[in-house]
Amino acid sequence: MRALVQRVSRAGVRVDGNVVAEIGPGLLVLLGVSRDDGEADAERLAAKVRALRVFADADGNMNEALDEREILCVSQFTLYGDARRGNRPSFVAAAPSETAQPLYERFCERAGAKRGVFGADMQVELVNDGPVTLLLET
Repeated sequence: MRALVQRVSRAGVRVDGNVVAEIGPGLLVLLGVSRDDGEADAERLAAKVRALRVFADADGNMNEALDEREILCVSQFTLYGDARRGNRPSFVAAAPSETAQPLYERFCERAGAKRGVFGADMQVELVNDGPVTLLLET
């Protein structure tokens, strides 16, 4: 699994012009599932995201975890795009939908995340805070 984790002031997801999820301060997670991933990967990554200490403490240092802040998770198979050859990315490493969706749902459940709509054409809006962006992999 790959997750692009962004600390945000706010973020939201729209599908067909309708807001399906939005958060205030917290983390926006773009989540990609590979063919080799399983339930243990989803659970381990969810725990890691919840435990990340990327928020400012009283001294202004990145030392606080998520606590009461929110998570918004968006499925993102393109995180497994491989463009090393040519200009058109290959997505063969990404899990097929029937494998990826249950693992995406499991990650969201374990992380306590609000969700986009799996497989939908989504418009994601965010205000990156910092900016702070991390790439996590299992």
